Amino acid sequence: MLLTIDAGNTNTVFALLDGKTIVRQWRISTVVQRTSDEYMVWISQLMRLADLDPADVNGAILATVVPPVQRHLVRLCADYFQCDPLIVGDERVDLGVGVRVPNPGEVGADRLVNAVAGHQLYGGPLIVVDFGTATTFDVIGETGDYLGGVIAPGINLSLWALHEAAAKLPRIAVEEPSTSRVTGTTTLDAMQSGIYWGYVGLLEGIVDRLRQEHDPQMRVLGTGGLARVFFNRTDAIDAVDGDLTLHGLRLIYERNVTAPAVS
Repeated sequence: MLLTIDAGNTNTVFALLDGKTIVRQWRISTVVQRTSDEYMVWISQLMRLADLDPADVNGAILATVVPPVQRHLVRLCADYFQCDPLIVGDERVDLGVGVRVPNPGEVGADRLVNAVAGHQLYGGPLIVVDFGTATTFDVIGETGDYLGGVIAPGINLSLWALHEAAAKLPRIAVEEPSTSRVTGTTTLDAMQSGIYWGYVGLLEGIVDRLRQEHDPQMRVLGTGGLARVFFNRTDAIDAVDGDLTLHGLRLIYERNVTAPAVS
């Protein structure tokens, strides 16, 4: 089985894949100080609960946008799974796509992984919208090249900032409104309306401008935990794939490690 690790700013997702099948996935908060031993205590218990054996892992791949955690995750793979992980962003790892920006090293590993998966699974041209700590819009050309994108504050980050900066505003969760009415009659309603419809407006506005710049027929793929919350209330998203990053990691691993089949 393949162990994939996607270490983001807020959460780190571990998944085990058997071929194209995601066998299990687990999520833990990203903490820079967490050691490889602590990771193993946590994940080994979850694997046992799922009747999985760490010895079944025969390969690993890692993508992170938090450089300080990389060393501990590499040690986790080496010490406990007896494999050296591929690291997205390493110059020896072939993504199979061109990165057509002035400084490719600036592009987050997760965005490149999404570009690989988006093109191979859905074709191009394509816009991938990832609702994570930041809300990112990534533009993939017809042949799969990464062309750039947009970074906006994430929804939960915006909610946190609103609560922290305004003494009388409570912390709220992002929810799909029960009606299409925008006007809120309570503080809670007004906040939920502002966040929800505000992000719909941001989503539709940026997608429209990106289509004007590149191709009016570009499809839009949503991913990340909150993608489905918006899917049914806007025509700006054509499809949602919550496992896009995991499959992107698998595809990159297969490109770099798996030997081609002999006919």
